Amino acid sequence: MGQIRILDQNMINMIAAGEVIERPASVVKELVENSIDAGATKITVSVEDGGRKLISVTDNGCGMNAEDLASAFEPHSTSKIKTTADLHGISTLGFRGEALASIASIAQVRAVSRMKDSTGANCVEIDCGSKGDVGPCSGDFGTTIQIRDIFYKLPARRKFLRTANTEMGHITEQFSRIALANENLDLMLIRNSKELYRLSDKDDLRRRIAELFPIPSSDISENLIEAESGEKGLHIHALMGKPLISRTNNRYQYVFLNGRFIRDKFISHATKEAYRGLLEPCRFPVVFLFIKMPFENYDVNVHPTKIEVRFYNSNLVHSQILGALRERLLGTDLETPGRLPEMQHAESTSGRPVSGRDHRIADAMAEFFRKHRPAQMQQQLGFRQSTPGKVHAVSREKSVQYDRKFLQIHDSFIVVQTEDGFVIIDQHALHERIMYEDLCRRIRKNKLQSQRLLIPESFEVTVSGAEALKANAELTEKLGIELVPFGPRSMAVQSFPSLLSNVQPLDFVQDLMDLLEHKDADLDAERLLDEVLNMAACKAAIKAGQKLTDSEIEQLLADRQSAESSSRCPHGRPTTIKFSIGDLEKQFKRT
Repeated sequence: MGQIRILDQNMINMIAAGEVIERPASVVKELVENSIDAGATKITVSVEDGGRKLISVTDNGCGMNAEDLASAFEPHSTSKIKTTADLHGISTLGFRGEALASIASIAQVRAVSRMKDSTGANCVEIDCGSKGDVGPCSGDFGTTIQIRDIFYKLPARRKFLRTANTEMGHITEQFSRIALANENLDLMLIRNSKELYRLSDKDDLRRRIAELFPIPSSDISENLIEAESGEKGLHIHALMGKPLISRTNNRYQYVFLNGRFIRDKFISHATKEAYRGLLEPCRFPVVFLFIKMPFENYDVNVHPTKIEVRFYNSNLVHSQILGALRERLLGTDLETPGRLPEMQHAESTSGRPVSGRDHRIADAMAEFFRKHRPAQMQQQLGFRQSTPGKVHAVSREKSVQYDRKFLQIHDSFIVVQTEDGFVIIDQHALHERIMYEDLCRRIRKNKLQSQRLLIPESFEVTVSGAEALKANAELTEKLGIELVPFGPRSMAVQSFPSLLSNVQPLDFVQDLMDLLEHKDADLDAERLLDEVLNMAACKAAIKAGQKLTDSEIEQLLADRQSAESSSRCPHGRPTTIKFSIGDLEKQFKRT
């Protein structure tokens, strides 16, 4: 006998289920998407034992007649495409005709459906591919599909299912994705007969986010910036989290294309680039991104679960998203609101311990308060006077906000009164941002101006270091750094950028050489230049512990007003923390 055999259809479906049905959450996704495609406005999902025992999805969609119900669970049966031309403009969430057949091959299924013009419902039952006859039954308009004992005849697959809580977490994630993409739906999720979520179609997107992510400590829904853009056939609507609610992973990044949750490397990169310099490298922004574009401009038929798509013009998608998000972020006040340490009262027996850092902040605040009269904080004593005459090229309009008293504390932070409270500025972080933006502006126009050193500074180089410097000669020239051979294993710095006059040339060049030697292989020229400018700004900026004169402080505050994004240093750390009068009144128990 020959060795090659043709598999029976049920075996084919079970193999397909391995691609489409990874776990109970996959069943929820496929069934709810079918409900949406059926025009449902209300969908209820009920699960037991993390979906391993039961998954039930009920909708009020268009329903199916007896003939369609009999065909729905056959392999590659679908109402959503008819010709090959339909594959070039798929507007539905499902279309491949694999899901129901795959589900029916690995579980017990009972489906009840009724069309709106029918006098009664019809029902069909399937047990791991063994389908019974369709018969009449009682049922409301729409469709209810119950999936019981997933993988019960496939112990090898069932043993890979996790605990009920873990599987429920995956189901909740799928439910959240669908809920975010479909504000117009009434949605309910029930776990073991207890209601987890009841989402109304009357709620707006922010309200829905608050319902789905009820994390008081992060206040996600209250710290979202809205962005809107519509150019070149691409409409973008985004709710972007301020840097203060960033996360250590990308779990809170949701991207939807025409109502479909997707993952795409071009969009992920554009989002990351939009926040460049506003977040620390190890942090991820919170982003809810909704994209609409013609269906024929992308291919969704590239992955069994349809979570990946292929854009026909990915560069356009990348640039449009990056531009929309970046422009909105740079035009927004991203200052970090402060939280004063709670005052400890003798009569209080509760409250968290106050850390050493909190004590230092409290001491600094106490000094600040002692030098202000309580009434509106307007009568100040013992503060350095601002001196408008010493401000260099600062207009009255830019300096009026700071035409008051200010205070430098611990030679590191600057406290400035504002109309509604006060701000605390990290002098190094703020000056670093100002220097970075200045360097970027200058280098975009031309290479940095340099000055020749009176005495060239020489340094030893390794073979790899010399090769790295040679390979990046264009970069060093753009920076205004002139390097010349100075022996068999050494080089010398002949010229150095005048803007970095307070930086030791030798230290900077050696750090630059180290960065070039160990840079990531996939780091492009633009990102490499950005990293170098970050390093230059950090080295040239005012340091923590450096005492500043009145005019230096005033100039720093004036430069802050003209900076594009003064709220964050180039590494993404906050430069400013603000406190309101309300914060103070709360601390002094006035409210």
